[in-house]
Amino acid sequence: MPIVSKYDADRQEKLVNDVLSVLHEEQVPVDLALMTLGNAVTHILSEHYAPERAHQVAEQFGKVLLQSLNKSA
Repeated sequence: MPIVSKYDADRQEKLVNDVLSVLHEEQVPVDLALMTLGNAVTHILSEHYAPERAHQVAEQFGKVLLQSLNKSA
């Protein structure tokens, strides 16, 4: 069953394009881009969830990331 988002696809696409545009404009190497995005995710989880809940959300995030990679392969 596909995941249905409560957020508008156009808004999501714009946000992704904005982030990727900054990384491209700054000519950020892949490893630095991944570290930066990882740090951003960690920051968001730490700021918005209690530690136990943040861990659960991080696990789910990782699973969804792997699923999306499997779909694109």
